[in-house]
Amino acid sequence: MSFVLSLLVFLPLLASPLVYLLTRMNKRWGVYACLGLAAVVLGVATYISWQVIANPPAPGQYLLQEQYSWISFKSFGLDYFLGTDGLSSPLIFVSALLTLLAILGSRKLIDKHEPEYYALIFLFEGAIMGVFTSLNLILFYIFWEVVLIPMFFFIGVWGGPRRKYAAMKFILFTYAGSTIMLLGFLYVYLGMMPVPSFDIPSLAGHIPIGLQYLPLLASFIGFAVKLPLVPFHTWLPDAHVEAPSPISVLLAGVLLKMGGYGFLRISIGLFPKASVQYAWAFLAIGLFSMFYGAVAAVLQKDLKKMIAFTSINHMGFVLFGAYATLVSGNLLGIQGAILQMFTHALAVGSLFMLSGYIQHQAGTREIPSLKGLGLTMPRTAAILVLASGAAMGLPPFASFLAEFMVIAAGISAYTITAVSILVPVITAGYFLWMIKRTVLSLPEGTEVHDMDLGDLASFAVYLIPLVVLIVASYLILTPALPVAQFLRGLA
Repeated sequence: MSFVLSLLVFLPLLASPLVYLLTRMNKRWGVYACLGLAAVVLGVATYISWQVIANPPAPGQYLLQEQYSWISFKSFGLDYFLGTDGLSSPLIFVSALLTLLAILGSRKLIDKHEPEYYALIFLFEGAIMGVFTSLNLILFYIFWEVVLIPMFFFIGVWGGPRRKYAAMKFILFTYAGSTIMLLGFLYVYLGMMPVPSFDIPSLAGHIPIGLQYLPLLASFIGFAVKLPLVPFHTWLPDAHVEAPSPISVLLAGVLLKMGGYGFLRISIGLFPKASVQYAWAFLAIGLFSMFYGAVAAVLQKDLKKMIAFTSINHMGFVLFGAYATLVSGNLLGIQGAILQMFTHALAVGSLFMLSGYIQHQAGTREIPSLKGLGLTMPRTAAILVLASGAAMGLPPFASFLAEFMVIAAGISAYTITAVSILVPVITAGYFLWMIKRTVLSLPEGTEVHDMDLGDLASFAVYLIPLVVLIVASYLILTPALPVAQFLRGLA
């Protein structure tokens, strides 16, 4: 039996107190230790992802499984059960990569309570790895809740002027959603008597149709808050605006993916028959979120808030693609949704980090005040244009392929959803308008410093994989194919 998934989860958790002590003793060496440990976790995640690419598990099967009895009573039992497949492995890799990049970006942007900050980053990373590898519903829920703790403190301690309000709103929304989700899990467990189980592989395809409706609704609320979908999204703009930029990278790039992962792994994977019956409603909510996020982004003057609303737009694609496959049988929907989660993490992650860099150098994020970046900060402006192109879904970035696949699957489900092609048009419109006002305008005010070559290289790490993936999309789509086949087969 392999222990590599446990290593992926517990290495960051054990690193958390270690980096706290090291950073307290010496800040510089503590940050070096953080970068080294994050690189080791990225190495483990790369090994796992490569195993899944080289040996994609059959539909409904998982690679590198670990299963042990955790709690065992006569009428109640829990397993420590981990596994990975073409759904979880891209999210594992991108989470490890973004954690490393967030630590790299924190060196210049975080200047208080550093020991606690870096310790919480590794607590967050270990918990998120647990979410993406757990194959037991209660284990999944525990890691899901642990993720909330560091994110609450990131916003509440290191955030902006309204950080306490934003942190409290974040915890209330997400905790309420996850509690309802837990009630759904318990309903399934009790309904499966006399052979109850929390293990996802044991439940998939075996839950009676009559037992699927209420848990589907409960899980929808939990995952819709996290994704987030309209009208469960109101915590997101406040959290992003107040959170420090490296944390916005983790918030948008990693935490939101928990919702998309949950919809595919649990809502569709465990409740497929009920999901098919109400797929039209999920498609409508996904489509509305896509339009709402795009239109709301047009109205924003704060660069970071504009990027936050683009996340609502892009995550709507995930729900839309997943349920389009259920209706049409077109596998492009689920494959595109998985690719969309990966590409969104890198594209929007780079934009959030860039917004923090611009605020640090220019003293503002207000778009009307950021004039002439093309002349005053040419390297920063070049990265802003490229990252905006990735977020718009323009070739040669793989985000173009992801959105194309999702829209194609949607049209094959219902022809009327062809209207979704207007969403990338609106998205391109507000990004181009932002570029016109910030990059192509004439400078005003005092001179600002541009990014150095080291920062330029770190931003390239966000964008290069997106170009590589449009050529080598099989790295994600081939392992994602058995996942899509399995979920379509259940329906």
